[in-house]
Amino acid sequence: MFERKSIKGRRLWASSLDSTKQDGLSGFKLMIVELINPCEQEIGQSLVAVDTVGADIGDLVLVARGGAARKAIHPCEGPVDAAIVDNMEVSR
Repeated sequence: MFERKSIKGRRLWASSLDSTKQDGLSGFKLMIVELINPCEQEIGQSLVAVDTVGADIGDLVLVARGGAARKAIHPCEGPVDAAIVDNMEVSR
């Protein structure tokens, strides 16, 4: 059975713009994102992700983890475990 564990929908909560970063992350914002369930309710888990799409606070975003996150910042090199790879718009 194939599980998609590396990409999840999250709500952008806050940004960390005034941080000292490793050289490979220069030019990227670090954002705090909150995990949400399919009903778009926060579930109390958050993480820091590299923003590759210019997301804003309150946006619903797609976050890649692990190797997929590192590929999102290519050709830059940096210690990345999570990257925002898309802004999402959900229609009901």
